[in-house]
Amino acid sequence: MPGPEHRLAFERPIYELEERLEKLGTKTEPTPEVRDEIRRLRRQRVELIKQIYGKLTPWQTVEVARHPDRPMTADYLTTVFEEFVELHGDKFFGDDRAIRTGLARLDTFKVLVVGHQKGKNFKERSLCNYGFAHPEGYRKALGKMRLAAKFQIPIVCFIDTGGAFPGIGAEERGQAYVIANAMYEMSRLPTPIVCVVIGEGGSGGALGIGVGDRVAMLEYAYYSVISPEGCAGILWKSNAYKERAAEALKFTAPDLLRFGVIDEIIPEPLGGAHRDPMLMASRLKFFLRGALRELSAVPREQLQEARYRKFRQMGILTEGASPEESSAAPESVPPPHHPAETPASELF
Repeated sequence: MPGPEHRLAFERPIYELEERLEKLGTKTEPTPEVRDEIRRLRRQRVELIKQIYGKLTPWQTVEVARHPDRPMTADYLTTVFEEFVELHGDKFFGDDRAIRTGLARLDTFKVLVVGHQKGKNFKERSLCNYGFAHPEGYRKALGKMRLAAKFQIPIVCFIDTGGAFPGIGAEERGQAYVIANAMYEMSRLPTPIVCVVIGEGGSGGALGIGVGDRVAMLEYAYYSVISPEGCAGILWKSNAYKERAAEALKFTAPDLLRFGVIDEIIPEPLGGAHRDPMLMASRLKFFLRGALRELSAVPREQLQEARYRKFRQMGILTEGASPEESSAAPESVPPPHHPAETPASELF
């Protein structure tokens, strides 16, 4: 069990029950009555976890998504993939450890893996800047994606960040431009792209590696234009309203699936991914394997066209229609084209 500092407040009844189970389990020669009590408490534990996690509030979902023991990109590199070879640097400024990139093997597929990394302890978090990437991180990611597209290697992106780093240095090095350019380039890459929100999906920092043919979320992740604290600070000038902001933002996996922002929800183990990282890795691998098999059979031109229209359709609303009807509404956007193909007379 995690230490008291890593326990979420709403999970307190679960940990109290587990402590009782642990005490009973330490008895060297338990009586039949003790063994019956252990079996009863184990059944009670399962039902309690189902009850608590079956009605999480949006803010509690955020707490689960930020749990320190939740599997991160580095964990999945060893449990989902094989033969990972890391690629460093953006060939311009430096190597941002908040985003990791490298080539790996997923069963029969050779893939490029791109993912945010927060770090497990203080030293790692300082090195990774707590997952808040600088412009060089997104330039590194995009450069490696172009390399993958050149050799027709599928791309897998793991999103887990509170947002892009908003510091002065990052802005001076073109943070906003780099993220916008990454989104544009990802929409045009002629290779399959699968994106998964594994924890936090915060703002442009998430979108910088979030344009894909398939976008999925883990069950207790969140994906939002802004963090609940940031939203509360803007609207109510106080962090005290973060739970109210979380409710209003509609950023949980069921909400986003209903709105058509994501394509699939990957179920987490009982009580969240932090309680059984290996089972979570197995489920994630199963999803990735199926998505890559499906996308690899699609011609590259159709893949790009479908990806473009998928994201262009988001946000189209029909007056008086439900979110489901609006997300399914036909769009009237033009097909993608290269700027170089546009006559000079039309550029001004």
